[in-house]
Amino acid sequence: MANKRSFTGGATVLIVGAGPAGLVLGNLLLAAGIDCLIVERADRAHVERRARAGFLAADTVRALVGNGLGTGLSARGRPHDTCVFRSERGEFALRYGGLGRGEAHTVYPQQELVADLVAEFLRRGGDLRFGTPVTEVGGLDDDRPWLVALDADGTPYRLEGRYVAGCDGRHGVCRKAFPAAAVHAHRRRHGVSWLALLVGTPPALPAVTYAVHDRGFAGHMARTASVTRYYLQCEPGTDPGTWSDSAVWEELDVRMRAERFGPLRRGPVLERAVVDLESDVLDPMQYGRLFLAGDAAGLISPSAAKGANLAVMAAETLARAFTAALHQGDEEPLARYSATCLPRIWRAQEFSHWMIGLLHAPPGGDDESRFLRALRDSRLESLRTSPVQQHAFADNYVGI
Repeated sequence: MANKRSFTGGATVLIVGAGPAGLVLGNLLLAAGIDCLIVERADRAHVERRARAGFLAADTVRALVGNGLGTGLSARGRPHDTCVFRSERGEFALRYGGLGRGEAHTVYPQQELVADLVAEFLRRGGDLRFGTPVTEVGGLDDDRPWLVALDADGTPYRLEGRYVAGCDGRHGVCRKAFPAAAVHAHRRRHGVSWLALLVGTPPALPAVTYAVHDRGFAGHMARTASVTRYYLQCEPGTDPGTWSDSAVWEELDVRMRAERFGPLRRGPVLERAVVDLESDVLDPMQYGRLFLAGDAAGLISPSAAKGANLAVMAAETLARAFTAALHQGDEEPLARYSATCLPRIWRAQEFSHWMIGLLHAPPGGDDESRFLRALRDSRLESLRTSPVQQHAFADNYVGI
C-alpha cells in the first residue's frame, strides 16, 4: 500500500458503480438500515444522461415499485405488449401481453430510471461519490476488504468495509479482482454488429418492430415521445461516423420496407454507435467478500433487452442476502448468491441467443449462408403460425 493514504473512511457495504445494479442495491440497503457507499468513476451528468435500453420486464417493475423505487416509472412509463415482425413474406403483429403469463413491458428510458434512483438514494441520506475512479480492490479473503479510490485531484485513498459489491460493468476493476483460477468465463462473440441510432423524432410505429432483410436486420423501438431508437445491422468494425444521416434513412427505408408498409418519420440522428453482439457469464459471480451484479457479472446481447432487468433482479437478490447476513447472522444466502442468480441468467442468455438466430442470417450465395437464411425464415414462420411457439416466446420475452 505504498504511496496511498491510510484508511480514511468506508461503510459496511462498498458499492462500485452507479448503474441500475449499484443504485438499486444501495437504495435497498439503506431501506434495510445498512450503511453503504457508492463510488462511480463518471460525473453525475454523464450517469444521468447516457442512453440505454428502456424495456422493463414485469418482474423488474414489481421489484422497483414494491421497494419504493418506481415513482417515476409509474408516472411516466408506458405499457407495451406487442411486437411486429417484417420480412419478405409480409408483416405480423404478436400481442405477447395476452399470451403466456399475460405480462407486458414498461417502456421507461434507463437514464430516467437512473436519475430517479440517484435522487432517491441521496434523499435517503446515501453517500454517492461521482467522479471517483477505483483503481484497486483487495482484502477479499479477509474480514475487511478495501478499495483504493481517487479523489477529485487524483490523490488515492483507501475505503474499507465488510463486503464489496462490484457493479462497475464488464471492464471495471471489480471483475478484474477475481483470481483467474477462481472463476470461469463463458464467452460468445456472435459475429453480428448493430449500428445503434438515437433519432430526434417521435416513434413512427406503434410497436417494437423487427425487420428481417437479406441486407441485414433493422429495428424500431420507442424511447420517449420525441426520441426513437433504431438499429441497423452492419459489418463488424464499422466506423459509425461513415454513416451519414441520409445513408441511415435510405437503408432504414429499404430494410423496414417503408415503400410497402408506410414511411418512417425522418429526423436528425442524435447519436450513433456500433454495438458488437457479445455475451459472457462469470461463474461464480462471487469471490470471498466480493459479489458482482449487472454487466460486471455477465454481459448479454441487446437482442432481447434483458441487461437492465437482470441487473435489477441480481441487486434485489444481493440486498436480501446482505440483509440476512448483517441482521440475522445468516450468511447462507450470500453463499448461494451465484447459484440463485445463474439459472435466471442462463435462461435469459438462451433466449437472447435464439433471438439472434431469429433476426440475423449471413448474406452470400454459398450453401451455408442459404441454409442459415432458410432456418431464420423457418423460425419466423413458426412464430407466426404456432400458438405453442407464441406462448413460449411471450414467457421468455417478458420473463426474467
